[in-house]
Order: sequence, then C-alpha cells, then structure tokens
Amino acid sequence: MLTGLSLGVPIALAAFSSSAGAQGIAPILDSLNFALTLEYLEDEFYRTGLTRLGTSFSTGESNAIQQISMHETSHVKFLRTIIADFFSSTPVAKPNFDFTAKGAFPDVFTNKATFFAVAQALEDTGVRAYKGQAGNVASNKAVLTAALQIHSVEARHASQVRRLRGQKGWITNADRGNLPAATQPVYNGEDNTTHAGINAAPLGANFGGTPAVTEAFDEPLTKDQVLAIVTPFLA
Repeated sequence: MLTGLSLGVPIALAAFSSSAGAQGIAPILDSLNFALTLEYLEDEFYRTGLTRLGTSFSTGESNAIQQISMHETSHVKFLRTIIADFFSSTPVAKPNFDFTAKGAFPDVFTNKATFFAVAQALEDTGVRAYKGQAGNVASNKAVLTAALQIHSVEARHASQVRRLRGQKGWITNADRGNLPAATQPVYNGEDNTTHAGINAAPLGANFGGTPAVTEAFDEPLTKDQVLAIVTPFLA
C-alpha cells in the first residue's frame, strides 16, 4: 500500500544549503537536473495513463496509480524548488516524450497491460538511477538525504507496480520476468553478489541461495546506462 507515504520529501527546506564543500555544486546540480528529467518522465507518464486508461483500471489499480502520480508530481516540484531556490540555478526544461519508445510499446496508452509493463520498467530504472547518483551528491547531506528518501519512495512504487502485474515485489538475478526483451537493460547487472569487495553469495546458502542474495540489493545504474534506457522515450 502507498497511502501512508508522504507526497513530498520529509525534510525541512531550511536544511538545504548551496554549500557543497570541496566537491563544488556542479556535480550536484547535474545529478539534480538528471533526477528532475526522470521525474518529468514519470510524472507525465502517469498523468497521461490516468487520462487515457483510467476507465479500464480496477479500483485498486486506479487508487495506486493516482497515489504514485501524486508522488511523482511532488518530486518534480521539490527538485525544481531545490535547484532554483537553494542553488540559484535554472531547472532543466521538461522535454517532450514518446511513451511508445520509438514504437517498442505502440499500445502503451490503449492497453493497460502494456502500460503496467512500461510502468514497471520505468520504476525499476528510477530506483537504480537514484542509487547510482548518491555518490555525486554525498558532499551535501541535505541533498543526499532527500535523494535517498525519494529513492525509497520510488522503490515502493516499483514494488507496488510489480505486484499489480502479479509479480514479486523485488527483482531476482537479472531476470526481467515477463517484460518485453526491450526492457532487459533495466535489469542487467542485478545479478551482482559482490558488495564492498565481499562476495555475499555464500551467505545465501541456507536462505534461498544466490538468487536470494541478489534480491537483497538494488544495483546502481550509471547516468550513461540510464540515458541509454530512457532516450527512446524522448521525442
């Protein structure tokens, strides 16, 4: 259930500062604008889905998608505020989108099964994208805290969408499940079992084996990897 989640990020705006220490603010702004672009994508995706497919959703599906949509809108507003008000910078402009991904999902807004498949791929990408950017904002504790809180909300979105599709709420190995082959880059690398230089695979010997170990971690995606996934959705 998503109803208990805050629409925004539960951190006081007063905690933000443009001070970023020796690292400088350029990498932080780059990460914030990158995150904003992804949030624009998800925000418009759910808004359009509710408009085009709303009558085909069950009550439970509709409630979940409306809640997720509200979260995504809140994330957009939050990121724009931080970029503009606390870093005195201009937020990246919202791009135009092609949610068919250049024809890969032609019925995304006429077939709810396709809509939910794309939603899962976008949410799973978002979770890994935020984790991948954490190191770039680590010099600013307030930004890092906010980014990880949004990461947590996105993870709950991903789990909810996966369950709406009759799937487990988490990823096993690099398995995309029953998603189309075009989504495989979202899941590549999720079969990693080595963390901080330690191979965790043996730890799963009595608890579901290696698959269980891969389920315990969300692997980060680099900016380039994320861009390769989402670029087809840019018009």
